[in-house]
Amino acid sequence: MRDARLVAPAVAAWAAGWATVAAPDVGVGPSIATAALWVVAAVLLVAALLARRPGRRGGASPLTTVAATASIAAVAAALVASSAGFSLASRDASPLARAADARSTVEVVVELTAAPRAMVSVMPWAAPSEAGNARGGDAATEPARSSMRIEGRLLRVDGASVAPISVSGVVDAVPATLQLGATLAFTARASPEPSVEAAAFRLRAQSDVEVGAPPAWLAWSAALRTGFADAATRLGGDGGALVPGLAIGDTSAVGEPLDAAMKASSLSHLTAVSGANCAIITAAAFALAAALGLRRGIRVIVALLALGAFVVLVTPESSVVRAAVMAVVVLVAVAAGRPGGGLAALALAVVVLLVIDPWYARDYGFALSVCATAGLLLLAAPLSRALARVMPVPLAVMLGVPLAAQLACQPVLVLLDPAIAVYGVPANLLAAPAAPVGTVAGLIGCLLLPVLPSVGFAALQLAWLPAQWIAVVAHTMAAMPGGRMPWLPDAPGALLLAVCTALALRLVLGRPLGRRARMSVAGLLVIAVAVQLGVVVGGNLITRVSRPGDWEVAACDVGQGDAVLLRSGEATALIDAGPDPAALTRCLELLGVDRIDLLVLTHWDADHVGGVAAVEGIVSAVLHGPLDGERSSRALDPLLDSGAEASEVTAGAHGTLGRARWRTLWPLPDTPPGNDASVVLEVVSPSYHGVFLGDLGEDAQRRMLTDSGLGRVDLVKVAHHGSADQRDALYERLGARVGLVGVGADNWYGHPTARLLELLDRVGTATLRTDLSGTITLSPAEGGVRVWSERRAGTAGGSAAAAPGGAKPG
Repeated sequence: MRDARLVAPAVAAWAAGWATVAAPDVGVGPSIATAALWVVAAVLLVAALLARRPGRRGGASPLTTVAATASIAAVAAALVASSAGFSLASRDASPLARAADARSTVEVVVELTAAPRAMVSVMPWAAPSEAGNARGGDAATEPARSSMRIEGRLLRVDGASVAPISVSGVVDAVPATLQLGATLAFTARASPEPSVEAAAFRLRAQSDVEVGAPPAWLAWSAALRTGFADAATRLGGDGGALVPGLAIGDTSAVGEPLDAAMKASSLSHLTAVSGANCAIITAAAFALAAALGLRRGIRVIVALLALGAFVVLVTPESSVVRAAVMAVVVLVAVAAGRPGGGLAALALAVVVLLVIDPWYARDYGFALSVCATAGLLLLAAPLSRALARVMPVPLAVMLGVPLAAQLACQPVLVLLDPAIAVYGVPANLLAAPAAPVGTVAGLIGCLLLPVLPSVGFAALQLAWLPAQWIAVVAHTMAAMPGGRMPWLPDAPGALLLAVCTALALRLVLGRPLGRRARMSVAGLLVIAVAVQLGVVVGGNLITRVSRPGDWEVAACDVGQGDAVLLRSGEATALIDAGPDPAALTRCLELLGVDRIDLLVLTHWDADHVGGVAAVEGIVSAVLHGPLDGERSSRALDPLLDSGAEASEVTAGAHGTLGRARWRTLWPLPDTPPGNDASVVLEVVSPSYHGVFLGDLGEDAQRRMLTDSGLGRVDLVKVAHHGSADQRDALYERLGARVGLVGVGADNWYGHPTARLLELLDRVGTATLRTDLSGTITLSPAEGGVRVWSERRAGTAGGSAAAAPGGAKPG
């Protein structure tokens, strides 16, 4: 029990951070909660001092122990709340707050604190005759610029140094120049974020970005990462894409199909740097120092330096920082000659990190890292012993480790995706032995490439074998039927799963239960599972039964992305495929769609084409806009290989879909790839007239409005998920009765924006959002249109309602 004394302070600190950072969003000042926690801490500390008296054996009495633990927990909570309060006050005092209120631009300098993430590539445009066929080809030799999502620390505003606060944003730049520690100078507009977001403000660049090189102590890692990634591309296949992920957590080369397969088979954690990677580095450095005959203190310093260099190399994601701090705690304990248990080190690391950054309390990556580590510390050994009763010990250990991690993480995973990967444990059992080999060989190759290129590349080739095996396992498990078991979503689902897990573990672990106790626990487990089946399976059955069979338009709930189905007679079209094949598959199954006659890929962003794997082999024809090199090839090639015919279209193309007619209103010829090259489709059917705007921005909307001769319509698929980049005159001209918005719940972009919602309300367009309603269908009705959705007012069932106004025939 000595090892578990810090668990209560860690839990209290986590709860305090979770609540305090959200306090301003619900109108509560964080200072009130902070003061209350310090008062509680003081009272408990006094109580602990007054309760000091020895127990029967001379040690501390149980009352003294409880009071001391409670006071330490209260102090930890108060420290985290104080840290959150100071940070929130810095946000309010920032010059960005004044600039946001005044809607003015400011000159900012931001230091990158994390690896940027690519969002939208902007490739140099070439004429169709130069661009090659549908399978791509380099259009130009100049470096491609991309829209990159950045996270950083604000350094200066309008030339003056300011208190550092976290900011985020999107900038256009050459990706290779955006490295950890680089400084970015640009003119920006700032928008305040909710207090629960780690970034205080979202910046929108209003000028070109000047990129400054990172300091020397960080710059070395950029060259190493870039060289490693370039060398790994020469390996080829999915194994080549996974090697950087296994070694240093770089998943930039992992394509959408492989990424989806890794997630579906619960193997994506293998490409996330965590405690295992940090343990390998610190153990190797410690062993090397010991082999050189260095004394213990020096060994610890060498291990700490190696660990710090590794964190810089892989960039400080939340899971990396948690693992590194835990390793530091262990190393300091070793240096002091008082090595403690793993659970104590984990708990202390949690408290320290939450004091440094209270927003970790709401970070899913941090939560998964902590849960996985706790699962391994608490469950791996007991599960392995239990399994050893019915199987050989080596196999029991191999199975017990991934099972422990998955059981601990699954309640958190359900919050992200309300389903359980049925084949997660066997997938990990098959892939786990290969992961350490790929990690160690890949890391050795990464370090040797700059000094011994041939030897380094040989190490990468060795790492390719286990990486390719992991990819094969992922694809195989993802393709097996019944791999995804739906579960109750959100907090109730996580709580129910935690209860089910605890009951199941009690049946197989710990001291044997009596017959009556065993029957009671088993009965509670059956009841909990029955609740899950009744709510989810029964709810899905009710949803399928209640879903109208005469729908003609359906907006699929695919998260932050677009996927809209059109049906006319026996013909079906799909406009975009969303970001996730699993989400699109779920929608297709819900609506009973097993064939796509026409697939329209409006542009090549992942939130529009990432789910194409769900329709491979069932698509007859594909319409798309201008090609975008490798980005378009990744989405289009599998469709072509499975028998689809592709056509690049510009404004004026037309055709039929059953009894409906369609024509493309955009893009114009010679439009370069990107949002403003989105294919805009106008559809006229006997029951509605609709326009589907892709991600078209305001300037392109203005030009299209001038050139297309559009008039009033019944239905508009709102552009760019409801961003603020809209042309009011377009929506005023359309005057649609219904506006569909494909958008993910609590998305980082703030979509749909208040400006867009106000615009639609002003022009009389009823807004239907997938984040609030789930999948939505529209069916013809006398004098109007009938709307059905998966969710209404927060319930899981579907319902039908008349949309405002009537839909006139087109």
